Amino acid sequence: MLFQGSAVFSALIVLALFGFLVYFTLPLFSEGQFTELFSWHWRPFHGEFGILPMIVGTVLLAISAMLIAYPVGLGICLFIHGLGPTWLVRPVLFLVYGMTGIPTVIYGFVAVFLLVPLLRTTLAHGTGFSLLAASLTLSILVLPTIVLLINTQLQQIVPRLRLTTEALGISRIHELTRISLPSASYGLLAAAILGFGRAVGDTLIALMVAGNAAQIPGTAFDSIRTLTAHIALVVATDSQSTIYHSLFAAGLILFMTTTTVNLLLHQIRRRSSREGQSA
Repeated sequence: MLFQGSAVFSALIVLALFGFLVYFTLPLFSEGQFTELFSWHWRPFHGEFGILPMIVGTVLLAISAMLIAYPVGLGICLFIHGLGPTWLVRPVLFLVYGMTGIPTVIYGFVAVFLLVPLLRTTLAHGTGFSLLAASLTLSILVLPTIVLLINTQLQQIVPRLRLTTEALGISRIHELTRISLPSASYGLLAAAILGFGRAVGDTLIALMVAGNAAQIPGTAFDSIRTLTAHIALVVATDSQSTIYHSLFAAGLILFMTTTTVNLLLHQIRRRSSREGQSA
């Protein structure tokens, strides 16, 4: 009963959050300004409240960070489970676990003082506060999530397969890439989905490193603004006008994105469970 009550209470909180966002977005419908949100220009003092540049910036940043972090995380997991020397496995895992405890603001602070000046002087393009800088920093932030999820799945699969593959004379790299990884498809998909959700929901990295320009970037060296950073910037300066209400629409989009991520993960878990039972 206690667990059931906790589950119901948690569900009610989520529904209350959804209702809160919808309630404060309704004035945009009544004033006929909801369609203006989905335009390409954010010029609030000219009556333009388009958040499409922030939506595009959010998606580009999350995808680019995952394109960097996911292959690296997968490589680290393969290193841990046989491709690297045994004496390095524990230090690598200790480092990954340690990264989960570092506050996000520390990553952003280090990037501002080390990565941004490096990009500015090396590439000689822009200020350094850019999509590229934010992607590199965010990829480090989401890397532990990817590594730990894939590693947990491989820990359940690899020991069961290793004796058989060794008896058959299958090399370690072929065992991992041809047998273990396909068997760990749930962990691979879960890492991708949760890593993407983590990247979409981050605020500080985008706020500190991305440049916060409400525009569609032409190159990776241009500044962008994400939805989370947009909410943090605007809410600090306005609390009454249409600008303020537009933030709840942005929050509603983020809420629906997070909900979709969790539903996808739940569906994948159910499918994996059914396949395991049938096998």
